[in-house]
Amino acid sequence: MVTTQEARPTAPSSSRSRPPAQPSGGPTAGSRALVLLAESWRPAAVLLALFAVWWFVAWRELVPAYLVPSPGAVAETMAADWPMLLEHTWVTTLETIVGFVLAAVIGVAAAVLLVYSRTAEKSLYPLILFAQVIPKIAIAPILVVWFGFGMTPKIVLAVLIAFFPVVVSAVAGLRSVDPELLEMSATMGASRWKTFRKIRFPGALPQLMSGLKVAVTLAVVGAVVGEFVGADRGLGYVLLLASGNLDAPLLFADLILMSLIGVVLFVLVEVLERLLIPWHASRRGNLALATV
Repeated sequence: MVTTQEARPTAPSSSRSRPPAQPSGGPTAGSRALVLLAESWRPAAVLLALFAVWWFVAWRELVPAYLVPSPGAVAETMAADWPMLLEHTWVTTLETIVGFVLAAVIGVAAAVLLVYSRTAEKSLYPLILFAQVIPKIAIAPILVVWFGFGMTPKIVLAVLIAFFPVVVSAVAGLRSVDPELLEMSATMGASRWKTFRKIRFPGALPQLMSGLKVAVTLAVVGAVVGEFVGADRGLGYVLLLASGNLDAPLLFADLILMSLIGVVLFVLVEVLERLLIPWHASRRGNLALATV
């Protein structure tokens, strides 16, 4: 016979019923520093290895100095010509930023039009694709004829090159929103603008930010290509002068500055992505992979 005391289920102990203690507050400054270190040491090691190879090739004179100068010669050139390089770097940076911002604004607006209008999609999307496959270096002289030798043709070329990835990523992001969420918002009487602001655009941000990161690097290419064709300022102009004079140290210094512009702008877009979509799985995944 089972007694009442034996049949009664035993209550869980207080230690088992309590949820595990959660750490209070967000990540500390020390943990953020460790994550930053874990993310940066690998590319720093690769850059150091490439620099060592460059120094070894120049030191052993495996390649003529007019083709591959030594790191010391490049550093001396950057120090001696720094005022001039800084002026031309600012011109290229300004052209890149203006072109990228215009490409982002026009690209997002075009993507919204394509997503919300079936007629616009069938009419404009093939033309956008056709414009993308045209080599931009081929239309650069036409832009110079139309707009002169100022900053305008460089900005227009940067817009043309950076426009396509923004449109494609924005269209893909706006269409990837869960249809059930859209149906629920329509059932609850939400307007198109409110649905776009609360559901469609936030849901499209992960793919849109990926397109913006590609576009910001392409905008640098567009600005420099425009300077190749017709300019008296900018890093592309300095690159042509250095190449014509066989000034390898100045050529390498110019290439380093071009790369820095692209890297810095890419990092800024990456920071903007972290601020806008800290909730996305890709942001959590980066932190997890950085600790491996």
